[in-house]
Amino acid sequence: MPELEPGLSRIDTSRPHPARVYDYILGGKNNYPVDEELAKRMLAIDPTVTTSARTNRAFMRRATEWLAEAGTRQYLDIGTGIPTEPNLHQIAQAVAPDARIVYTDNDPIVLCHAEALLRSTPQGVTHYLQADVREPERIVQQAGEVLDFDEPIALSLISLMHFIDDEDGAYDLVRRLVDALAPGSHLVLSHATADVEPKAAEEVVELYRKSGVTLRPRSHAEVARFFEGLEPVGSGLVRVSDWRSDTAGGTLLPAGEQVSVYAGLARKP
Repeated sequence: MPELEPGLSRIDTSRPHPARVYDYILGGKNNYPVDEELAKRMLAIDPTVTTSARTNRAFMRRATEWLAEAGTRQYLDIGTGIPTEPNLHQIAQAVAPDARIVYTDNDPIVLCHAEALLRSTPQGVTHYLQADVREPERIVQQAGEVLDFDEPIALSLISLMHFIDDEDGAYDLVRRLVDALAPGSHLVLSHATADVEPKAAEEVVELYRKSGVTLRPRSHAEVARFFEGLEPVGSGLVRVSDWRSDTAGGTLLPAGEQVSVYAGLARKP
């Protein structure tokens, strides 16, 4: 098992963490009362949060299956979150047993459950890094011990960048990560938006702010900026439920219900 980095050795249960809130919304048990409280208050404001989380997981599965079937054998997943089956490596290695996956997260509780992320096929590899997306060069350097950055890699940023504000360099962080990838690599990204329910989104942002967590929903145009210079795959940047929704694992939403998450997959030329 990887070792905790200095300063990350204690799980902070005094305020909610996005990974644990997400775990609660998905019906998991690896969260604390502070996470449950925030999740319930979010659901009271916007009951579609659960649908958004589930369709987000379904998007991750469809995108990973597409990548594996297209020949991708290396994956760098940042903002991994608490393991929820099927995990990315299980999806990729079901198609390509020799796939190599590096998971990265900054929450010590994810490390506590990393054993589930390290159950690779004999032919492949899975590895876990305790790191923050705000340290792109460090992530690339350490991931380079497992992945070959001279060959294509799928960079997965699922429901992560809406927790990074513009003032913290969200676009620059993604650019630096993509710049480190070889041509033929892909960016997989999903992101919360206020385009669907502006008032509800504003209230959820305020809930997070009072809990000490930044939440920055972005418009379609703002999310599209993360993909600048890349070639769209499939449906382009769409609602998370609509990306290749006609394929196996596509998401059927309840009548009249919409999700407040955009998603896309794009190739680095």
